[in-house]
Amino acid sequence: MTAVKKYALLPLCGLTLFCARAQMPATNYDESQVPAYTLPDPLTTIAGKKVTDAETWTSERRPELLSLFESEVYGKAPGRPEGLHFEVLSEDRYTLGNMATRREIAVYFTESDAHFMTILLYIPNKRTDAVPVFLGLNFKGNHTICDDPLVTESVSRMKPREEGGSEVRAKGFPRAAAASRWPVEMLIANGYGLATIYRGDIDPDYDDGFQNGVHPLFYREGQTKPAPDEWGTIAAWAWGLSRAMDYLETDEDVDASRVAVIGHSRHGKTALWAAAVDPRFAMAVSNDSGCGGAALSRRCYGETVARINSLFPHWFCGNFNRYSGNEAALPVDQHELIALIAPRPVYIASAVEDRWADPKGEFLAGVHATPVYELFGLVGLSGTELPQTDAPVLSGHIGHHVRSGDHDITLYDWRQFVKFADKHLKR
Repeated sequence: MTAVKKYALLPLCGLTLFCARAQMPATNYDESQVPAYTLPDPLTTIAGKKVTDAETWTSERRPELLSLFESEVYGKAPGRPEGLHFEVLSEDRYTLGNMATRREIAVYFTESDAHFMTILLYIPNKRTDAVPVFLGLNFKGNHTICDDPLVTESVSRMKPREEGGSEVRAKGFPRAAAASRWPVEMLIANGYGLATIYRGDIDPDYDDGFQNGVHPLFYREGQTKPAPDEWGTIAAWAWGLSRAMDYLETDEDVDASRVAVIGHSRHGKTALWAAAVDPRFAMAVSNDSGCGGAALSRRCYGETVARINSLFPHWFCGNFNRYSGNEAALPVDQHELIALIAPRPVYIASAVEDRWADPKGEFLAGVHATPVYELFGLVGLSGTELPQTDAPVLSGHIGHHVRSGDHDITLYDWRQFVKFADKHLKR
């Protein structure tokens, strides 16, 4: 076990407390009240064997940890469906002021054309070879990521809900509504393609009993919901990103060996899990991903396992509920999720005012994943205190910054991701 600094115990997590929804404790934003915890050692196998070389990590410890995360946190997902197939729905070689080629691609999940997701792909026109690509999910629809009038409007599958007394519409969001989060032109100018998918094409982000997304396509006869160790919504979204990767491997303008999977917030959780289970992703970027993403669960700071399972019961597998208010019993923690991506580069980004996502816990996950990167002769992160705000660490295979401001993904964030990608993905 990896020893960490001890703190006065506050009953926000541990074996003594299970939090029912109606009895949720106050959110802890006081560093002095982080409970005492000991992290599981990524370099000690279940049998107690010490891992001292990259080959043993790859052949023994990594599969062990991956299996634990599958069965206890995210849930097991199916592989590539036999009937998976693709169709280019549209192409424009002179979009964004002639800077880029835009394609819309349907990825059909079965032999039938009834169930599909649509990839929106932008490729720089100024290129001499296949290009590296950032791939990520979007929240509101493909048509919202930039002011491109010819992008097909994604149809929202989210049910209406009451918020502040007014109904949030279910039919979609305005064009370019999320453009501030997707600097398409900047990426194109720097030689990167961008591929994105509306997450509602894969699974809607609400608890519907797993009836309206991809899950029913893979139920066994008589099955009506995933088993306790089977995929929740985050694992389904990660599965969808792997199906997008299946397509990108066929596109001659994309260098599929240089695809970075990226995500903000819940999509940051998804990006990390996608990179952990699918080694085809050359790099992973997590932005403000918090609990179940980059932040250490055992710190019980901000968003906790109990809160995330209460507010978003569909995100994780059923077995994850065992650890609500019981984080000390988790057989894994999120530093080991980061370690599963080794030796591929990973970037962990936080925002100093986003205390819900626990910026320090995100940083420490990178620190405690570093010994695994060192097995491969690579540099990770070091330190025990959160680094200075707006001072990116780009030198190693685990990049990091904590940005001024709150929960968002901004142009500043993307500029650091591009600098990091230039180091690891550019030839």
